[in-house]
Amino acid sequence: MSYLLHIDSSSLAEASISRQVAQSFREGWDGKVVYRDLAAAPVPHLNAAGITARITDPAQHTYEQAAEAALQDELIEEFLGASAYLFTVPMYNLSMPSVFKAWLDQVMVFGRTFKPAPAAGRPAVLISARGGSYAPGAPNHGLDYVVPATEAVLGRPDQLGLDVATVVPELTMAPHSPTLAELLPKHEASMTDAHDRARQLAATMATAAAA
Repeated sequence: MSYLLHIDSSSLAEASISRQVAQSFREGWDGKVVYRDLAAAPVPHLNAAGITARITDPAQHTYEQAAEAALQDELIEEFLGASAYLFTVPMYNLSMPSVFKAWLDQVMVFGRTFKPAPAAGRPAVLISARGGSYAPGAPNHGLDYVVPATEAVLGRPDQLGLDVATVVPELTMAPHSPTLAELLPKHEASMTDAHDRARQLAATMATAAAA
């Protein structure tokens, strides 16, 4: 196995629940890790130069197109060089952090990372913490625009095609919000389950890598 690519997008540093659960996965991973912290070092959003560079002969690139193409090449080579993936993508305002969306837009290039999808079938873990609950039966069920969209881009055969397992620590605001205090036991159970599942996934992926 070459390496695990860990893409982190939480803005909360060590206070981030998504990062804490990801650390449980990392502790069970025995191998090289390439880590990119998008909160600390965000990649730029895709712009006109980056889009047109993809359909322009490199010999005809402007300075701006050449710079954007070089960034995309760096990110794509890093992505394709990995054998497994860990994505830390918390819920911000019902959606994914903009820094993660910016990374996705730079990496998603037709004919290079999807259609065809050279990384198809490689294992990936998505960790997405959220302050409340969006599970079936919860008042906010149906308002999760993080996990479904991220799973689709990462996992669909016509997209990146990764084999995605998702871990969702929820109700993370319960220890801090009086209105959620009665849900604290559910939050604690969710945290335990998330850390356990992260460790199990790391062990399973490490065993598969060593086979």
